[in-house]
Amino acid sequence: MNAELLDAAASGMDAQRAALDVAARNVAAAEAAGPNGDYERLIPVFRIEQRDDGDTRVDFEGTRTQRGTNVDILTEMIAVMNASRAYESDASIFDVGKRLAEKTIDLERL
Repeated sequence: MNAELLDAAASGMDAQRAALDVAARNVAAAEAAGPNGDYERLIPVFRIEQRDDGDTRVDFEGTRTQRGTNVDILTEMIAVMNASRAYESDASIFDVGKRLAEKTIDLERL
């Protein structure tokens, strides 16, 4: 069970890191295009995978363009904040799983 917790938290952290990368690419492309430039916003695409052993993972599938929408710095900053908070939540869950594993090992030593 503990390995499942660590795996789920780690896959969530990977997915949020990918979302942060997409937001950074959007901002960089918008800045490179300039104030009169036109750059369609990329949106990260995720897939929830149920494995045969009961584990659940979140996988980054890539990106798709959001039609008719140019990159807006405010929108990207909100996306960065959301991904950062989700990453921190996953990291907290991973930390709890790690401490749980350490406590289990300590109990086995007794």
